[in-house]
Amino acid sequence: MSTGAANDLQMVIITGMSGAGKTVAIQSFEDLGFFCVDNLPPTLLPKFLELMKESGNKMNKVALVMDLRGREFFDHLFKALDDLAETSWVTPQILFLDADDAALVRRYKETRRSHPLAPSGLPLEGIKLERELLEEMKGRAQVIYNTSAMKPKELREKIINQFTTNSKTVFTVNVMSFGFKHGIPIDADLVFDVRFLPNPHYIDHMRPKTGMDEEVSSYVLKWSETQKFLEKVTDLLSFMLPHYKREGKSQLVVAIGCTGGQHRSVTLAEYIGHYFQKDYHTQITHRDIEKRKEKQHD
Repeated sequence: MSTGAANDLQMVIITGMSGAGKTVAIQSFEDLGFFCVDNLPPTLLPKFLELMKESGNKMNKVALVMDLRGREFFDHLFKALDDLAETSWVTPQILFLDADDAALVRRYKETRRSHPLAPSGLPLEGIKLERELLEEMKGRAQVIYNTSAMKPKELREKIINQFTTNSKTVFTVNVMSFGFKHGIPIDADLVFDVRFLPNPHYIDHMRPKTGMDEEVSSYVLKWSETQKFLEKVTDLLSFMLPHYKREGKSQLVVAIGCTGGQHRSVTLAEYIGHYFQKDYHTQITHRDIEKRKEKQHD
């Protein structure tokens, strides 16, 4: 039996809510050189991997879409994943794509498609049923993206940044700024509220600027309470991150929130993200930094 490159197989299972972006995801993995299969019935997963191993196939990166279009076979996926956990030549990684109910309903209306679980009913009925059925799968996922506010280009970039490495042990720290007035990010693992810090919003000439501007960041960082917060939060994260990595988590989303997501949270997300860049693969995003501009153009 030839094992070939299959001994080091990188396998990503793409699943999640219908309408959350699985088509964009599979196209992104194709661009990364993955061998992609859309809607593989879970019952065929063991056979598929067996054939790859026995053939000595040179493909060492595989992405498989599995969703509720094959729901009559879905329970078999959990057994297949449990069996794979006992193998040494492949470790599956689950990418779960989620989105808020309102975003999914809007997408179904825009495309005029019916939900696969409610072909003749309201899309929201199918969405709620699907969310219940996928609850366990989401709990098993190593990577979860909420695409509610993402454009297809942004999802593609996120996937490429996450999966472009050949190493299966990469641990990514995503540091995100946000504004509480726009809601807490539902994909955040840790949330820190920095609304107790002095707010540049109340200084007229700083109000139109953001934490990306040096004047604003210098103002936020000059206070003793800011420095004390950064000392404590970086110490806490320095303790926690190695433990998250050791437990097999592939990414951690650290969300820093202020009132509007413009000044304080942006400054501190930049600081914390750069602080950990020397030890971890780090991404910094500012979810609400453009919200004020969008409002001005409405």
